[in-house]
Amino acid sequence: MTEILVALLAVLAVTAAAAVGGPRLGVASPLMLVAVGVAASLLPSLGSIEVEPEWILEGLLPPLLYSSAVSMPAMNFRREFTSISALSVTLVIATSLALGLFFMWAVPGLGFAWGVALGAIVSPTDAVATSIVKRHPVSKRVISMLDGESLINDASALVLLRTAIVGTAATFSLWGAAGTFAYSVIVAVLIGGAIGMLNLKVRARVKEPTVSTVISFMVPFAASLPAELLGASGLVAAVVAGLVAGIRAPREISPQNRLSDTLNWRTMDLVLESIVFLLMGLQLRSVVTHVQDNVGGTGTAALIALAALGLTLAVRTAFVGPLLVGLKRKAARKVQAQERLVRLRDKIDTAVHDEQRSEPYVFKGREFSERQTLQVRQRIARSLADIDYFVRAPLGWREGAVVVWAGMRGAVTVAAVQTLPAQTPHRSLLVLIAFLVALFSLLLQGGTMGLFLRIIAPPEPVDVAALDRAERAEVLDLLRERARAIAPPEVSEDAARETKLEAARTHRLEVLAAQRAALLDARADGRFDADVLESELANLDATEIAIELRGRGRL
Repeated sequence: MTEILVALLAVLAVTAAAAVGGPRLGVASPLMLVAVGVAASLLPSLGSIEVEPEWILEGLLPPLLYSSAVSMPAMNFRREFTSISALSVTLVIATSLALGLFFMWAVPGLGFAWGVALGAIVSPTDAVATSIVKRHPVSKRVISMLDGESLINDASALVLLRTAIVGTAATFSLWGAAGTFAYSVIVAVLIGGAIGMLNLKVRARVKEPTVSTVISFMVPFAASLPAELLGASGLVAAVVAGLVAGIRAPREISPQNRLSDTLNWRTMDLVLESIVFLLMGLQLRSVVTHVQDNVGGTGTAALIALAALGLTLAVRTAFVGPLLVGLKRKAARKVQAQERLVRLRDKIDTAVHDEQRSEPYVFKGREFSERQTLQVRQRIARSLADIDYFVRAPLGWREGAVVVWAGMRGAVTVAAVQTLPAQTPHRSLLVLIAFLVALFSLLLQGGTMGLFLRIIAPPEPVDVAALDRAERAEVLDLLRERARAIAPPEVSEDAARETKLEAARTHRLEVLAAQRAALLDARADGRFDADVLESELANLDATEIAIELRGRGRL
């Protein structure tokens, strides 16, 4: 028991030291944690450390991915869904097949199916590893693409891994693989959505913030475990539950509970991320020892890992280039439709504000109710906001270069390779190759991220601060407008002081509720930058919490 407590204390101390010391030393904290883990593994007192992969795949990743999904702006995920789906599904398949051919050639006797299995293990980028790029000034579109990719591609890779392993013993079926993937995703989406909505319904009735946070800690496992039992992707289920919670929580859960969630989940993320990277370093010694005992050397594995990482980057580069061209053309088509959408919006606005209207709304020969007309108006507003988003943040070669270089491997690769069955040819060598690919990726890409971004920095960077100030001014105008729309209470001058204070307090809370609804409607329409909206929503929450803490009858 004492040893466990000492180990836990050491993990927390190293976590805090890396989080504080990393930025001061100019080194990403995940890299420091991997280095500490490797150094600790060399201590004779520790011996060889092996961690069951299920502890990472089923114990650590669901809450990490859930937390990332909750905090990811839903409208950015929607806007970048084309690129996210391409990177997380098509690119994973392409990379796995290319690596499968390479591994079949580089490891004699391995075979194509086992090569594809190892390729699927190496293919997915890691949500924890890509956190390194967020510490640098990078385009918000790039961050959204990387976040979305790392949330979804784990499921693609793990389903492809299972399919490849089955293909080693039976005839491979493309339709069967596609059906397995579709089943895995659809069932996971249904379970994750249901658990996400149930989570909100339950927590909306819980007034105690600490109890609400405890329930939120259960959600990723409540979503992932049933999905895994049904043969679906538990990670996708956890992500979907997180997306549902992130979208609906401001409307369903009190500010106090959401603030408690945010603070506690940030702490949980810090600890879990640190454990992941420490485990990577700690396990390296046992993996190397196993290869030396069974294969005879690690030099070949290192060369194969370096070549595999280079091939992975090459395939990613070849894929991202055409993807950005396609996204640019798609944005251009949207811009061409902008004028037509503006005319249609103005026409709808004129019809809606016509107080003498008694007949139904008619557009292009079709009749619409007032509700349907307003829904069409909302979709048009969303489309126009999306056009502004694409125009203001175009994706050029610099953004493409960041997408390529920031695609790092990490915990998923390390955990997934350990799930290879015992009868896998050259299993020890394959495990070490996967470990080294993840390690080299973190060291090479993560360690040079700051330098890389400085090299490709645009000569005339966009004044992001000025854009934020302009948007904040528009948001403040919207908030003032909503505040003026709430009539102040009519209280007699002869009323008691407590009555006046209570009326003022109630009026202030009504104003805050109206302002929050306005911001959430603006978020649904995509009218403002996601970070600006989140900041203003946080300000409203803080104000409401302060009023509640003062108690009834006092302001």
